[in-house]
Amino acid sequence: MNLSEAILSIPALMIAVILHEYAHGWVAEKVGDPTARLAGRLTLNPIPHIDPIGTILLPAMFIILGSPVIFGWAKPVPINPMNFRDLRKGTFLVSIAGVTMNIILAVLSGIAFRIILGLSDVSGPFVYESILSPLLLFLQKSVLINLILALFNMIPIPPLDGSRALMSFLSFRYWEIFYRYEMYGFLVIALLLFTGVLQGIIIRPLFFLYNLILGGI
Repeated sequence: MNLSEAILSIPALMIAVILHEYAHGWVAEKVGDPTARLAGRLTLNPIPHIDPIGTILLPAMFIILGSPVIFGWAKPVPINPMNFRDLRKGTFLVSIAGVTMNIILAVLSGIAFRIILGLSDVSGPFVYESILSPLLLFLQKSVLINLILALFNMIPIPPLDGSRALMSFLSFRYWEIFYRYEMYGFLVIALLLFTGVLQGIIIRPLFFLYNLILGGI
């Protein structure tokens, strides 16, 4: 990744992770839980959502190491499932809210990419180089980052969103097991990332969706 790609990836990542968390809080509010709003997290202001490690340190490390992809996360939005009007339904809807937001952002970025790509044929070289080319690169990064976040969070390993979505379909007696072992989920995820297992799981659907959304560029 060159410097221009890294610079454009950072705002794309921040938008993706912040709106991911905002979606969780917004849906939680709709199903009966005002915790995110009361904590001042139901806002598009990026500052309350910034996680020092996931939003700043980790992306910076990816850039320094020359990684082709920047990855990170925002500070999780506080949610109290006990406030949901329907615990099972509320848990499912809140769980898929972040992933749904990332898929929507990826599709919208892809639509914008195709429109701007069409305009590049009729624009002059100065407009293309100074405005359209960086914007096209930003939109490509936005599609890629949002798809990675969506696919990664679909994996049913606590505390990823996919685990809570799966949990909502199980008997309540299994919920305690999910919560009990959630603290170990980060270790499992780190191990699977280090060994390349998670990358192997998401790489094929990632490339398929990326090419589908961007028109097979």
